[in-house]
Amino acid sequence: MYRTHTNGSLRIQDKGQQVTLSGWVQKVRDKGFMIWVDLRDRYGLTQLIFDEERTPESVMDLAKTLGREFVIQIKGQVIERESKNPNIPTGEIEILVQELEVLNAAKTPPFTIEDETDGGEDLRMKFRYLDIRRNPVKNKLVFRHQVSMAVRNFLANEGFIEVETPYLIKSTPEGARDFVVPSRMNEGEFYALPQSPQTFKQLLMVGGLDKYFQIVKCFRDEDLRADRQPEFTQIDCEMAFVEQEDVLTIFESLTKHLLKEINGVDVEKFPRITYDEAMRLYGNDKPDIRFGMQFGELNDVAKHKAFKVFNDAELVVGIAVPGAADYSRKEIDKLIKWVQRPQVGAQGMVYVKYNKDGSFKSSVDKFYDASDLEAWAKKTQAKPGDLICILSGETAKVRAQLSALRMEMAERLGLRKPDEFAPLWVIDFPLLEWDEETKRYHAMHHPFTAPKPGQLALLATDPGAVKANAYDLVLNGNEIGGGSIRIFDKETQSKMFDYLGFSPEEAQAQFGFLMDAFQYGAPPHGGLAFGLDRLVAILGGQESIRDFIAFPKNNAGRDVMIDAPAPLDEEQLKELNLKITL
Repeated sequence: MYRTHTNGSLRIQDKGQQVTLSGWVQKVRDKGFMIWVDLRDRYGLTQLIFDEERTPESVMDLAKTLGREFVIQIKGQVIERESKNPNIPTGEIEILVQELEVLNAAKTPPFTIEDETDGGEDLRMKFRYLDIRRNPVKNKLVFRHQVSMAVRNFLANEGFIEVETPYLIKSTPEGARDFVVPSRMNEGEFYALPQSPQTFKQLLMVGGLDKYFQIVKCFRDEDLRADRQPEFTQIDCEMAFVEQEDVLTIFESLTKHLLKEINGVDVEKFPRITYDEAMRLYGNDKPDIRFGMQFGELNDVAKHKAFKVFNDAELVVGIAVPGAADYSRKEIDKLIKWVQRPQVGAQGMVYVKYNKDGSFKSSVDKFYDASDLEAWAKKTQAKPGDLICILSGETAKVRAQLSALRMEMAERLGLRKPDEFAPLWVIDFPLLEWDEETKRYHAMHHPFTAPKPGQLALLATDPGAVKANAYDLVLNGNEIGGGSIRIFDKETQSKMFDYLGFSPEEAQAQFGFLMDAFQYGAPPHGGLAFGLDRLVAILGGQESIRDFIAFPKNNAGRDVMIDAPAPLDEEQLKELNLKITL
């Protein structure tokens, strides 16, 4: 038996017990006649004491050879500590060691295995197995497990059945790039790794399983950032005989359950806004509503004077930054430079100080009088003491620019509180979006999304105006889930493929199996998928998903620990009928 107890379990009431413990050496303090060792495992720390008067000499000698991260086993007696440590659960006791065995000696680690480490991110990713020993990472992985179990338990109790779907599937032209896998047994042919189990979960509805879920790996070969990985995990769900309201109700309940179970927070309000409202009021389709700063559109109160910048703009729009009217000119100049960065791309910024005494001071006083500025304040819902920031230009671009500024100001003002949760449904997305590069429409979500009831005929006359029966769940400015009511008959699905530019032959070759299945009595169905990595990070009070994944990739999509991706040798390439030409 390697251990009778874990290193976080012993207390003062265990005083006098003979115990066996195992773990990693966290720290050694050698006073010559007495040695203290902090022994660590997943469950906590226990202090060991080696005393030359009470510990056998051979054990004392061996203790002097211990180094950080040695794996050891000890046997000894629980005694009361003279100098207690109230900061750890085991701080009232220590173990007087009688026997010591070194199970595995260790090299000195390349960074300290402590909460506050001296290791940089690249180094810690290379030695991820060591990083996992640190509490901040270990606790995030435990937290992820707790969220996953809460999800599974909730969905099982609601009658959902967990079903595994294939990882080796067929590549499709829609969506992001696929990761492809050559087939050795079918020369010149390739599998793709799934971007989602979309068609399979629809086939499960045809199969009559009614309520399906899966916590599943998905793969997308796309550019990376802090909250995106080439492989990610979805809580994937589908339901038969449902309308949009049924889906929203069940997943509101799941989100409430998680917030209560994991964070101890009761959230009752799940407001809903349309995609068009989200873009008009916040400039993006996943707005953070923990704070205000809604957009105020100013065209009708800003284009009546000789200010060419506004007159030539498609949209003039502003936000009121609370309490920022006392910003100095230097601080405002820095803000202007911030919006002019290439990442944001604004040409400049007009500002209005709405002073606490009710007066106004702006960067365009030459063109606009107090009554104009008062109208701007009304449109942006500004109060005395606020700073009104105004951008102008092409509608889509200026909304994105002002959205970035809104989020930046909220961050600077401490308005994005990680322990505050504000969910929001965004509904009525456009069904299609125009791609200037290909000069055709693409599905905004995917080609299996149904149009809103009564809008199918619009596809023939005004496809850009058709709304999708689709919905996203947003939490704290992050999309945590999205889904739709699906098309479930062959005729409508064929029309959709036609509008998306598929020939009948292409549609049959790519998705014939699904349309054929629809002919055998497909029920109305819809679903939703949560991004588990992102959901866990937000519930954990963070926005980067990387530390909530056991073995993440870096921003170049590489696993620096195992050095992947890597070349294949000539024999493997030959077996797969592949030839690499550089």
